[in-house]
Amino acid sequence: MSPTLKLVAAYGALLAGLHSAWAAPAVRPASLAASTTVNAPNSVLSVVPVSATVVPAPEDANDLLWNETSDVQPEPQRGPLGTNILGPQNVPMDLQNADMLAPPSTDEGSVGSVKWPFSLSPNRLQTGGWARQQNVNNMPIATEMAGVDMRLEAGAIRELHWHKTAEWGFIMNGSVQISVINSDGQNYLATLNPSDVWYFPAGVPHSIQATADNPQGTEFLLVFDSGDFSEDSTFLLTDWLAHVPKEVLAKNFQTDMSAFSEIPGKELYIFPSTPPADDATAVSNPAGGPPQAFSFEFSKVPATPLAGGSVRIIDSSTFPIATTIAAAEVIVDPGAMRELHWHPTQDEWSFFLEGTGRMTVFASSAQARTFDYQAGDIGYVPASFGHFVENTGNTPLRFLEIFKSDRFQDISLQQWLALTPPALVKAHLNLDDNTIAHLNKTKGTVVKGS
Repeated sequence: MSPTLKLVAAYGALLAGLHSAWAAPAVRPASLAASTTVNAPNSVLSVVPVSATVVPAPEDANDLLWNETSDVQPEPQRGPLGTNILGPQNVPMDLQNADMLAPPSTDEGSVGSVKWPFSLSPNRLQTGGWARQQNVNNMPIATEMAGVDMRLEAGAIRELHWHKTAEWGFIMNGSVQISVINSDGQNYLATLNPSDVWYFPAGVPHSIQATADNPQGTEFLLVFDSGDFSEDSTFLLTDWLAHVPKEVLAKNFQTDMSAFSEIPGKELYIFPSTPPADDATAVSNPAGGPPQAFSFEFSKVPATPLAGGSVRIIDSSTFPIATTIAAAEVIVDPGAMRELHWHPTQDEWSFFLEGTGRMTVFASSAQARTFDYQAGDIGYVPASFGHFVENTGNTPLRFLEIFKSDRFQDISLQQWLALTPPALVKAHLNLDDNTIAHLNKTKGTVVKGS
């Protein structure tokens, strides 16, 4: 036989041997054979134990180690991991951010910062008030929304202006009077109180004035439906007219140039004035008022009580003009938590009004980070990132969840598992039958502490 034929024969014998091995029946290990047995009629099908695939999740304690009021020296240590700091240390900052300095063992990977304190935002001081903002410049992950914290003394005015983004306002203290006109020449005026809300669509001119109901004036939160919004780049009435020749002003308004001899030479932005009357009404107008109100008395909406707190929701179903921003006001009792959940398609911009809490954000692919929050802090959760918010203090935690959307939407982890075939849940998590039966088929939203 030639060398070539010998090589072909040897290769054929090798293939025949492999085919015989592959065709042989596999011997099922005893542990796997037992895993296909069926329990009692009301039990869930047994599955391969988690340990046969991956190591079970650790049971390390990951409680908050301290908070901003603790009388301790904060150190980057959790259990046997880490050690003390030998160099310079900003102790007040570390006291406020325990889970950043000594992260839970469940944190892993890299997640962009989803926390920004308004206290770190540069403040624009004016006669009659101030304003500070957050946008992508100081929190790059927050691409969909930006925020402004604004303070006006009684009577002070945020001057007549407009901008390319929609504006959603929430009053934290005091009262304001808003005025607005739409493109059909329909005007609107309203006086609003703490927790009330307004919405101005993009490009619609408006003003905000503090009343004297609170002698100190007002403070309110503004949220805009673009992460790169800048409070310093709005279209101001005084700024525009200061850059129009006075003969053009005279021609436009059909009057003498002298009528404009005292207009401001530059923008006012925020300036003092006489407080408006609470019973003021809109200027009489042949075009009438707008078909939809620009404000909503959110303060009068009763909260929905929950096992661990309460929630109030405002979106276009109750406030029709608000087509790009929806929100929820959430209150979490001490020890309770905003349940594990995510928002399907929209980012969440959150603002903490009272109390202290922590939030762990899961970004997929073994990436999760925990952040601590105090009143005045901003949080941000990109769409579909799983997260929870836990009250870590001794007083109620109150915060706003705000979305660039016309509707409030979330998906509850517990409800999802409760409405999934039990055998599938057991196959994934190796939960026992009692735990699976205990899963809540309705959203908990805010669940009490165990």
